Amino acid sequence: MSKIAIYPGTFDPITNGHLDLLARAEQIFDQVVIAISDNPRKKPLFATEERIQLLEEAVADRPHVTVDCFNDLLVNYMARKGLRFVIRGLRAVSDFEYEFQLASANRRLDSNVETIFLTPLETNYFVSSSLVREISYYQGDVSSFVPKHVERALALKWASMGRETAEPAE
Repeated sequence: MSKIAIYPGTFDPITNGHLDLLARAEQIFDQVVIAISDNPRKKPLFATEERIQLLEEAVADRPHVTVDCFNDLLVNYMARKGLRFVIRGLRAVSDFEYEFQLASANRRLDSNVETIFLTPLETNYFVSSSLVREISYYQGDVSSFVPKHVERALALKWASMGRETAEPAE
């Protein structure tokens, strides 16, 4: 029986920190499903379809990783898919309380759900999607935080919204 984990999140956009955690999860599990939360209350910069495309391109060379999306409770999605294990990242102590609360709520809703906490490399501790969006909005260099195709997508997204940005170097 293969061990499959779900790595849920908004991934708006995917960062090198996400990819770092994914690589760690791949060492533990036979398969990892990256599940994009389609939660309009979060008001994402990228539409769900765009986030799916960005993620699929980021993991194209990883045969044991798939990308999916969901728009309900994580535990309901997991039950439909027959999944038990959730991967969550802890960047700093400040993440712990929130992530512990989520893990506890998920376990209360479905006692079969187990959350596995992983930490990124020290170089990625501070990287978050919201930080990347903020830096890119003000034309800062996000090349060390995201894959190249995501950097380009950010520049194009801001330009399409009327924000002039410098096109990233090739």
